[in-house]
Amino acid sequence: MAHPASRAQVRLGDTTVTYLPDGHAWLNPAVFFPSSEWAAHAAFLDERGWFPVSIGSFLIRTADRVVLVDLGLGPVEFDLPGKAEFHGGGLLDALAAEDLAPGDVDTVVYTHLHHDHVGWTTGPGGGLTFPHAKHLVGKAEWTHWWGTEELVGPDPETVQQPLADVIGFVDHDDVIAPGIRVLATPGHTPGHHSIEVTGGGDDRRRVVVLGDVMHCQVQVAESHWSFAFDVDAEAGVDTRERLLDDVADGRTILAGGHFAGQVFGRVLPPVSRRVWAGGPEIA
Repeated sequence: MAHPASRAQVRLGDTTVTYLPDGHAWLNPAVFFPSSEWAAHAAFLDERGWFPVSIGSFLIRTADRVVLVDLGLGPVEFDLPGKAEFHGGGLLDALAAEDLAPGDVDTVVYTHLHHDHVGWTTGPGGGLTFPHAKHLVGKAEWTHWWGTEELVGPDPETVQQPLADVIGFVDHDDVIAPGIRVLATPGHTPGHHSIEVTGGGDDRRRVVVLGDVMHCQVQVAESHWSFAFDVDAEAGVDTRERLLDDVADGRTILAGGHFAGQVFGRVLPPVSRRVWAGGPEIA
């Protein structure tokens, strides 16, 4: 049976990309992947027939930068009876285990603004959790959610208002820092981005932090499966297909923040269909 992912790290030259767990969720696939057939993927399901999703943040450290991609669920736990259960709250402890404090983070970049990616935007006192960091997101993403109060979106009081005067906007191909580049991957949300990380030097590999282009490894093979909260499911499928073709190049490591077991891995070129190969030895 699959389980939520724990801390993992990939090194690209002098750059490291580290998955920091904040928590996890268990989801009912009949709710979140409607009309999808899981019989061939039963290894991802628990005794209830639910599947796990990891929830956390990716820490990118270069010689002089400390960047967080997404901010997890935050210190909350809740159930949606018959649908899902969510557990969060571990991100700051995971960051401390890397010998970092919130004040050390210089940049926060959101792949998108769903609630499980923005949970540590503010702390219990209401101020920004990462007070010295630039906070960046796609402009289309910010516009889509601004002024809304949807359950799955960014909370107006703890996310939207605190960011209103400080948020900065990024777009496709923008360079956040040397070796850290923005990729437009719309569909799940209108302004959804992924993040490409390269280390330079002789290491020609790259890491692509997916955001929610995929919610589980099953979507590598079943790329036509759409998630219940995809704003534009057709665009999401097109983005996923394009990205999967691009990353099956032998040098790309995918970082799937919601993947079970191991968030890092590669997409192997298809014989009859694509295959996910995960684990540190693959990455």
